[in-house]
Order: sequence, then C-alpha cells, then structure tokens
Amino acid sequence: MSDAPLYSAAGFRARALNQNGGPVEQAWRDHGDHLLNPDLLPVIEGLRLKDAAVLVPVVDDGDEAKVIFTQRTATLRKHSGQVAFPGGAIDPEDASPETAAVREAEEEIGLSPAFVEPVGRLPVYLAATGFRITPVLSVVRRGFHLKLNPQEVDEVFEVPLSFLMDPENHRRGSRVWDGRERHFYELPYEGHYIWGITASIVRTLYERLYA
Repeated sequence: MSDAPLYSAAGFRARALNQNGGPVEQAWRDHGDHLLNPDLLPVIEGLRLKDAAVLVPVVDDGDEAKVIFTQRTATLRKHSGQVAFPGGAIDPEDASPETAAVREAEEEIGLSPAFVEPVGRLPVYLAATGFRITPVLSVVRRGFHLKLNPQEVDEVFEVPLSFLMDPENHRRGSRVWDGRERHFYELPYEGHYIWGITASIVRTLYERLYA
C-alpha cells in the first residue's frame, strides 16, 4: 500500500486512494452502523434526503496524524451539542461535495482552504435526520489558525488517528429512537463522546482503509 508510517498523513493519503470494499458509489450499505440497523434501512431510504458533505480533516503531524472534530453548540436545530466533523448542506453553487465540505469547514471553524487537500471520499451516510452525507477525506497541513463560529461550534479538538483506527476503541451502544431500537458506535475520548453519524463515519474509515 505505502512505505509511509501507518498512521501518518502520507499513509492515510495512500490508503484513501486505494480503499478496501466495493466502489464508493455503491458501498454505503456495507459499512458503519448501517450494518447494525438493517431494519432501519428501508425507512431511511424512503425519506426525502438533502445532500450534505462533511470534511474528515486529517492533520499532518509526522508519524502520528491527528483528526479534527468539532463540538456543536447546544442551540443548533439538528445534532445540537454533538461531536461532529465540519460540514453541512451542499448548496446549489457548490461544484462538488469537496467544495461544500471545504467551504463549510472555513465557515464553521475558520480552516483556510489553502491548508486542505481533499484525497478521497467514503460511501455516503444516509441519516434518519434527513441528509445524504458524503464524507470527504482530506489531509490538512499544519500552520492553520482556526476561528470558531460561535453560533455553530463550541469547541474544536484533535484525536490521534491511531486511536480512531483501533477497533478496540469502537464500542457499541443502543437507544430507542422514534419507537425503534437503534444501534450505533461510540468512541469516548478524553471527556468527549463521539457517537452516531460521526462515529459511524469513523468506523467506515477503519473498515475501508485500515481493517
């Protein structure tokens, strides 16, 4: 795959370009918590979903890359207070999911596009909250300075890629949602609770790049 250290940004880039599993466009059913909730899939597929994109920002930190996460404010209408990747709806003027993800990261946390190199996509995530989400994989060069949008983001933190790609850290939880039991992944990290859509994207990243 690559001679670069396993959890370096260079190693991540090489794996993003040579993913395991089926074609990205067709493989969404085969990954993440979609596998844990087969009874929910027909329900979600029947929804009218809006296209969205999130940026998975892997920071080049030598042999040990880090991944940027946001803590959303408690006042947002959807996914308030949750840990998330920067992202949002794809606007009509966005040329691609990559354009949307990079734009949203700049709007939410002040991450300049000059530091961001998109290197691939993961299969879409169909969210019961009404979104078809394209995760955009990227390598971020150090030297950036962040400025958080206080209306959307309370905090930004980084997690080592090696921690996220260790399946021993991928716990499973469940909750009743809309009358159905929903199963999900959760990755607690130093006081932060990564779960739901974000944890499922992390799990898909593991399954396609590092499993």
